[in-house]
Amino acid sequence: MKQGAVRFHLDPELLASAREGRHNFLQKIQNVVERAGLEVELIPNAPATRKRAASVPGWDLFHMDPPTHDRAVTIRRVYHYPFWAIERAAERWDWDVARAEFPGAQDRAEADRFARFWRRRLFGELEVSERGHVYVPLQGKIREHRSFQACSPLDMLRSVLRREPERPVVATLHPNEFYDEKDIAALERLEQDNPRLTVAFGEMERHLPGCAYVVTQNSAAAFNGYFFGKPAVIFARIDFHHIAANVMSLGEDAAFAQVREMRPDYAGYIHWFWQIMSINAGRPEAEDRIAKTLRGHGWPV
Repeated sequence: MKQGAVRFHLDPELLASAREGRHNFLQKIQNVVERAGLEVELIPNAPATRKRAASVPGWDLFHMDPPTHDRAVTIRRVYHYPFWAIERAAERWDWDVARAEFPGAQDRAEADRFARFWRRRLFGELEVSERGHVYVPLQGKIREHRSFQACSPLDMLRSVLRREPERPVVATLHPNEFYDEKDIAALERLEQDNPRLTVAFGEMERHLPGCAYVVTQNSAAAFNGYFFGKPAVIFARIDFHHIAANVMSLGEDAAFAQVREMRPDYAGYIHWFWQIMSINAGRPEAEDRIAKTLRGHGWPV
């Protein structure tokens, strides 16, 4: 670990991509740093090197891991490529965008164009339909109530069933999460006790376009729902909370009452959230945005 260098702490796949110059965003950061006369060191990500970084002169960049000192930042994809954030916190709900106020669309035509383009780019010809179910994408640790959540995911699902006496409810398991026997048993009991509930596995693109609205802790599926004009109830802290019915601030009853009536500016929000508040690594001005952001975090670039 070199003193005075800019160290990129990267997991194996990302490290290989960066060393071969194949990672667009990391390459742009490296360009910015090297133009400022600083040396970049690409190193394997490990707890020991992250911990040691605080005591070594220089600057550190982590991928998704929390910065360990005031000369470090973390980078994280903003749900889809090529949008990225460079932050002083790993938790999305502590990012600058989460604390900012959504001002509404600044350019109506451009916001609408931008949202149409990215919906087509991400979801192809997938069409909105109105089958009218409530879509509940579950994440992990469904029996735990963690500090950033209003309640456990299982209690969230119970809340949906209490507050939606007529609509079908589709709850889906995340394909990259682990669910133990107690998790599965709890879901099976809920499904048996509630004929309107179906528990399924993944398939966001099947369940999202036709739902009435989304209910989740903070799944990216709710953000994806904005492309289809789907309102969301969220039960946890997250960065895309601005146009959602937020249980953390409204309470459960008010959030469910609000979601049935809300019609936010989805296109304006998507444009603001991505094109203004994130770094679009595919744009010509990306390196200027990277430099400005790093300077804001105290880096000498």
